[in-house]
Parts: sequence; C-alpha cells; structure tokens
Amino acid sequence: MPNARLKNYLHLHILVFIAGFTAILGELISIKAIPLVWFRMVMASILVFAYIKVTKVKLSVSPKAILRFSIAGVIIALHWITFFGSIDVANVSIALAMFSTGAFFASFIEPIVYKRRIIWYEILFGIFVAIGVYIITQSEIKYLYGIILGIASAFLSALFAVLNGAFLKQHTATVISFYEFISGVLFVSIFIMLFGDGFSTEFFLLSSSDFWYLFILASICTAYAFIAAVYVMKLISPFTVVLTYNLEPVYGIILAVILFPEKEEMSDSFYYGAAIIISTVLLNGIIKNAKTLKRKRT
Repeated sequence: MPNARLKNYLHLHILVFIAGFTAILGELISIKAIPLVWFRMVMASILVFAYIKVTKVKLSVSPKAILRFSIAGVIIALHWITFFGSIDVANVSIALAMFSTGAFFASFIEPIVYKRRIIWYEILFGIFVAIGVYIITQSEIKYLYGIILGIASAFLSALFAVLNGAFLKQHTATVISFYEFISGVLFVSIFIMLFGDGFSTEFFLLSSSDFWYLFILASICTAYAFIAAVYVMKLISPFTVVLTYNLEPVYGIILAVILFPEKEEMSDSFYYGAAIIISTVLLNGIIKNAKTLKRKRT
C-alpha cells in the first residue's frame, strides 16, 4: 500500500511538472497564440475522441448540457489564448507568476456559483496577492501588457475551473472535455475567419519543430494530463491535488530560467512578488484543508 501511494504522489508531481512544461512549449512554438490554441484544441479533440471510442464512453448528453459545456469551451480557449499571449509579449516567468493569482479569483467566483459566503481570510489573502502583483508590476513595468494578459488568463482559468467543478457532479470528465474542446475549436475558427487572415494555405504550413511541439502540447499536456488528473483525484484527496498543482508556476519558472536564461532574467523584486503570490496560495490551501479536517472530526 505505501508503495502504491508513493507511485500516485509521484504521478501527481509528474502531472504538475507537465503543466509547468506547457508554458515552456508556448515559448518554443513559433506561431502566435491564436493559431497555437486552434491547433492544440483540434489535436486534443481528435485524441480525446479516439480515447472515447476505445473506452466506449457514451457521448449523449442533453442540449442544455452541451450549451453549458460550449460556454466553458469558449472560456478555456480564451484562457489559453491570453496565457500564450502573455508569453509572447512578456515571457514564461511573467505568465506563470500571474497565473498563480487564479486561486484567488476562484475564491470570489465560487461564492457566486455555489451561493456561499465569502470567507474573510480569502479577502486578506487576496490583498497579499495584489501586493505581490504590484511589486512585480513596479519592477517589470516593461512587461505590463503581458502582466495584464496573464491576470486575464488567471481569471478565465479560475472561472473555467469553478464551472467544471459543477459539471463534474453530473457528467464524466472525458465527455465534458470533448464538448469543451470541440466548442473551443469552433469559437477560435469563427474568430480567425472574422478577425484574422482566415484559413489560408500558409496557416497550415507548420515547421516540423512546431508540429511536434504542438503534438506534445495536445497529447501529453492536454489529453493525457486531463484524463490522468481525474484518475489521480480518485486516489489522492482533492486538496492534495489542488495544493500540489499550485507548484506549477514554481516548476515552470525554474525550467524557464534553466532553458531560456537570457529572456527569463528578472529583477529581484519579481521573485519577491512571485514568492508572496505563490506562498499565499499555498497557505490558503493549507488553512482550507485544516478547516475541512476539523469539520470531519466534529
């Protein structure tokens, strides 16, 4: 049993490492954020559909459910576009540091969706996060646009996570993700046709490196990571999973500094601000876990 538990924890950390590596792939892929997200969602849709066929999962859901999944699909597409856009105009470190603020957007979104009261310490922690963002903004003002995109990405990610949490009470994760990916593809396709250059021949001309980076992004970092995360949550407490995933920016920033030392060279103030944000997120998770355990004992 201890060995099995250790393997599950190791698997969880591998998934978090994969999540952090997503940002690295965003830096390595040469195409812009919008086509990048389109290719990612197309490839992921195909892979998830293949998984559904192999495992014989039923896709039939109500039209109302499909509409809800479609809205979530648009949100996750916009999240990825703003996230990779932040990497494009700033760098991996900025995008991931801002992404860390998502936990506190969730703290304010959850009460609206689940109709619960806002907890006082979540407001206090939100202030700490704002201080961390302020320190980063003051020291890295040249990356202001990337910071704004990163914060927008974090908000969209939090909104998506809260909505998905509600969906999972009635539907399987595989079915939800399939409809979300398909709707995301449709949304980005319409955007490209209306506001972009359309689907010209040049759009589909990918370099071999871009194609393989995109395939890794869609297969390992999207389809596999999503399905595996759901499996891990059945074996490890949701708190441990969520808390461990908060290490994603840490892994990602360390990788970025190692792989792209010149572009990722940041001021000391950036790391102070990032440390405040990430530490606050971890502390929030620890307090929530303690309260949950206390409720179970009483």
